[in-house]
Amino acid sequence: MAPAGGWPTDMPHSISDVRGRVALITGAGSAEGIGFATARLLYLAGASVVLTSTTNRIFERQRELDPEGVRCMAHVADLTHPEQVAELVEAVIQRYGRIDILVNNAGMSQTGQETPPAQLFHQIPFAQWQRDIDLNLNTCVHVSQAVLPHMLAAGFGRVVNIASVTGPLVTFPGTAAYSAAKSAMVGLTRAIAHEVAGQGITVNAVAPGWIATRSSAPEELEAARQTPVGRPGTPEEIARVALFLASPGCSYLTGQMLVADGGNSLQEIKG
Repeated sequence: MAPAGGWPTDMPHSISDVRGRVALITGAGSAEGIGFATARLLYLAGASVVLTSTTNRIFERQRELDPEGVRCMAHVADLTHPEQVAELVEAVIQRYGRIDILVNNAGMSQTGQETPPAQLFHQIPFAQWQRDIDLNLNTCVHVSQAVLPHMLAAGFGRVVNIASVTGPLVTFPGTAAYSAAKSAMVGLTRAIAHEVAGQGITVNAVAPGWIATRSSAPEELEAARQTPVGRPGTPEEIARVALFLASPGCSYLTGQMLVADGGNSLQEIKG
C-alpha cells in the first residue's frame, strides 16, 4: 500500500468491496478536489462512477479515470436547479439502471461564478445568503431527494454527505451562511438516516478540517500547520473515509458525522 495521503497500489476487496456498484459523486470537477479524489478511489475499488459538475471540465475528469468511458460517465448540471438534478438522475438510471452510492460533495463555489468577499452576518445581503445556502445545502437536498426513491426500491444505498467542521463544531467570522448550511447538512443526515433505517440504506456525513486543495488560501494552509498532526489533510484522506462509509460492509453505522481534521477540534490552544 502507498503511504498516508498517496494512492494505493492495490485494493483489498475484503475491506471495501464496491465492485459492480454504481456511484454518483457531485462536485467532482476539480482535479485536486475531494470530489474527484473520492470518485477515483471508488473507481479503483471497482465501482462504476458518475461525475458531475457545472462545467465541461467534468469530461476531462472522466477521460482521466476511464478514457473508454466504460465505467465512468460525466454529466454537466447545476444542482441548485431541481430540474437539472432530475435530468442527471434519469441519465444515470438510463445507463446503469440504479444508483447504489451517492456522495454529496458539491458546494463552496462554482467555476465561472465570482465568489463574493466574506462578510459578517449582519452585512450579508439576503440574496447572497440564499445563494450560499443553495450551493452548500440545497444541492445535497435536491440530489438526495431524486436518488433516494431508487435506493429504496432496490433495498440498498449508501449516502455520504461531505459536510465540514465549520458549522457543526467550529466557525470563524465571515462564514455564517456556510456554517449554517453545513450544520444543517449534518442535521439532515441524521433525519434521513432515521427515516430510511432498516431499509438497507445508511446515511452519514464526513466533516473535513483544513484540506489542501488548489483553492486553499495561504492563511488556511498556515492554520492547518497548527493542527496536532502539523499539516493539512489531503483530498485522498477524506476520500478514504468516504469509501469506508460507502462500502457494503459499513451497514451498522448510520446517522453519524465522522470528523477528519487532524485532531484540530480537540485542542483548546491553537498556534
